[in-house]
Amino acid sequence: MNRKNRKQAQMAARRIAPAVPAKDAGFRVTADAILQMRAKPATRTVKKDIFKPYEPIKGVLPEGVKGATLAMDAGFSENAAVNLGLLDNINAAFGEGYAFPGFTVLANWAQIPEFRKPAEVYAREMTRKWIKILATGEVDKSDKIKKIEAEFKRLNVQAKFREAIEQDGFFGRSQIFLDVGMESDQLDPNELKTDLVESPAKVGIGALKRLTVIEPIWSYPNRYNANDPLDPTFYKPTSWFVMGKEVHSSRLLTIISREVPDILKPAYAFSGLSLSQMVKPYVDNWLRTRQSVSDLIHAFTVWTLKTDMSQITNAGGLVDFYNRLQMFNLGRDNHGVNAINKETEEFENVSAPLGSLDKLQAQSQEQQCAPTGLPLVYLTGITPSGLNATSEGEIEVFQDTLSANQQIYTPALSKILNIVQLSLFGAIDPDIVFEWEPMRTMDEEKRANIRKVEADTDAVLIGAGVVAPEESRTRVAGEVDSPYAGLEISMMPEPPEPEIGPEVHAEKLTGHEHPEDEEETA
Repeated sequence: MNRKNRKQAQMAARRIAPAVPAKDAGFRVTADAILQMRAKPATRTVKKDIFKPYEPIKGVLPEGVKGATLAMDAGFSENAAVNLGLLDNINAAFGEGYAFPGFTVLANWAQIPEFRKPAEVYAREMTRKWIKILATGEVDKSDKIKKIEAEFKRLNVQAKFREAIEQDGFFGRSQIFLDVGMESDQLDPNELKTDLVESPAKVGIGALKRLTVIEPIWSYPNRYNANDPLDPTFYKPTSWFVMGKEVHSSRLLTIISREVPDILKPAYAFSGLSLSQMVKPYVDNWLRTRQSVSDLIHAFTVWTLKTDMSQITNAGGLVDFYNRLQMFNLGRDNHGVNAINKETEEFENVSAPLGSLDKLQAQSQEQQCAPTGLPLVYLTGITPSGLNATSEGEIEVFQDTLSANQQIYTPALSKILNIVQLSLFGAIDPDIVFEWEPMRTMDEEKRANIRKVEADTDAVLIGAGVVAPEESRTRVAGEVDSPYAGLEISMMPEPPEPEIGPEVHAEKLTGHEHPEDEEETA
């Protein structure tokens, strides 16, 4: 290149602008991403699939038989579901317990202690005190009552009701099958379809063989009226399919403690609302809180090393950095020593406060008692803490609730009592009835105080001539909890002689009413 060309090249190079480093593009968010972030969670319109009649598992219905679809079953349309508002999110519908999850899901929930225990405790307490069979009127029927009580023990009625009430808590429905009049283990299909009338013609001597509790997954309603609310069978099945066999409803004592509205019964397979479905939102909160507290305690403190992070970008710096952290981990307990660079490093830890975790966890656990109505000490075994804290008030309310709910199971027990009498005696004695044992019980000291007050009252009434001693004796003999129960009423003891005071004794000795007057005269 000659001198002239070299000079021209140098002049051109000077005219070129110096290169400027490109700016970092930075963190960018697209408009679509912003719209997605601002949008509500994805929702689906609730369809009538959630509320359509329940489809039983294979084998429950006979071959070629489909679940009945009657007029009013279709009345719960998409519009009716959307009008509920809260069911816009299909996940929330199941999560909050607004939709029937199915018996298989409920069976899985029964394996979780938080779902299982409410049903177990309720069934245990409902049947713990049990019933007392007695006779009304003046005729002695103690022999009959003893035979009925023995038959109840043979049939294990108390345990069967406990199992049925427990399943009602798990699934929302349970049924007790009355095996009547079958001469062999092979049940007569034609006989199962007929009404179990409470008469000697239908139930003979020794006809009642056993009681069997049937889970709702094995049964499905066959016939029911869905057109006329004035019909006695409106949304009340007259027969059921039990694994392919048609069984009349009178042979299946259906236990449902929490009925759902008629329009929802086909979706629930004519079951009620289970305790598991009711407590699900509260159990989910508790499980999430319990795990969160556990995770926080597991890693409540984070150790921080302040150092020159630019060294990591050098060749081999990352390996040296990990070795450095490993050296801190080996010596960070109470018996170790951490050595750090005074000029370029700083070592500290950040801890989360744990002071209120116990209260937050306890509140989440206590909230599970709200839908079940169980006192905390029944559900968890934890007694209230604090000055003068007690569970007596909650226990009394719970016992009152149990006493009120006993009426739910009274019709089924009455049916069994009548069938037992037909199977034992060939007739139903209307004077033989039963009553539930009271839930509340008193200790012996309170009973003794009550008996003393009643005895004092009887003494005052007898002295005033209001009642006779025979009437007081009859009352004492009729008290079951009294130590004098069963006294022979006709054998009245002789009344005791009145006590003789000092003045009366002196009068008998001297023959004068006032001995002091006799001394003055003398």
